[in-house]
Amino acid sequence: MTKRSRTLVASFAAFSLVLAACGGDDDAAEEPAAEAPAEAPAEEPAEEPAEAPAEEPAEEPAEAPAEEPAEEPAEEPAAMPGEGVSITMAKADWSTEDPNAYVIRAVLQELGYDVSDPKDVELGPANAYIAMAQGDADFWINSWYPGHNSWLANELPDGSLVGDHVSAIGEMMMAGGLQGYLITKSFAEEYGITSLDDFNTNADAIAAYDAQDPVPGNGIADIYGCQESWTCDDIIQSQVAFSGWENIQQTIAGYDAQFAEAATKADAGEPAIIYTWTPSAYITQMRPGDNVLWLSVEDVIDDSNPTGAEGGEAHDQRPGTASIGADKCPGSVDGVCTLGWVAADIQATANNDFLAANPAVAAVLEAFQMDVIDVSLMNVDMGDGADVEELAAQWIEDNRDLVDSWIAEAMAAA
Repeated sequence: MTKRSRTLVASFAAFSLVLAACGGDDDAAEEPAAEAPAEAPAEEPAEEPAEAPAEEPAEEPAEAPAEEPAEEPAEEPAAMPGEGVSITMAKADWSTEDPNAYVIRAVLQELGYDVSDPKDVELGPANAYIAMAQGDADFWINSWYPGHNSWLANELPDGSLVGDHVSAIGEMMMAGGLQGYLITKSFAEEYGITSLDDFNTNADAIAAYDAQDPVPGNGIADIYGCQESWTCDDIIQSQVAFSGWENIQQTIAGYDAQFAEAATKADAGEPAIIYTWTPSAYITQMRPGDNVLWLSVEDVIDDSNPTGAEGGEAHDQRPGTASIGADKCPGSVDGVCTLGWVAADIQATANNDFLAANPAVAAVLEAFQMDVIDVSLMNVDMGDGADVEELAAQWIEDNRDLVDSWIAEAMAAA
């Protein structure tokens, strides 16, 4: 409140009124032999009135004290929308999106929510979507669409579908999940292999590969595939059936162990083929154009569901292409490599009732985005032993203005 003061100054001029009286003596006429009459006393001049005292100026009033501003009440901090609200957050049983998970958790904590540690509810997609549909988990940020659409078709005990209870929300990393098959570069160049179709029909390459693969000597090239229930394992099975690859099958096992084995072989120039994806630190160990190359796939799987798997229609990967040059994908045509996989949209998925009850959370998830390169570099740091929560806190500090805009949207929606 602006301090205001009032000062009243009164000034008065003093005036003196001087009144002067006029008068003089009369001379008597001289008479002969006559006695002059007694001289009349001189007329006393009229007494001048005493000079009026100068009028004293009115006494100036004392300056009014400055008006004290009314004391403003202390401003109450805005109530956070998450006060008193607990959130159960799930996380995928792979680690490449852990940076995203801990960033969004920290943002929601700034809004006052009590958010569980994501690693406390670590699930594969098969169980995660059911948990979210049944309300055992509120959300996760690990959906890979369209591949994960197949899980939405699962039926719950009450006869409803998982997709009736959950929704994808936001655009965290659209087309961020680049996927495909890597092959040891020296092996591919030795046998002239540019696609998995070339490999399937090249008897010499199959024999050389089979001698050192996970199941050596069975006459089949056992390529390193996915971990069970990750969805990519089902899609690879569908792709093998769809393409008619009779001499290729995937090994389904723990992914990190498979990757470590394949990376060691690639560095040594030994034959290895493995499915992988970005964002991840994997691509910094098996490096397209350096120790490995991307393989192309001639026919990208459609929605025909060749294995008859439940929800298999959602394994459709068309168009299955990416902009990769021939130096990294020898099968590229005009800079377009047919990887056989669509670049997945990595998004959050949440329970519908949870979203309706928590509009501030919905607003944050709707706005939440992270850059694929940032997340990949954070994965490299994690591989070097960095703590993911510290990495998330640093990312938030480096992107404070962006995070503040998400918080503002959440506050407006609350």
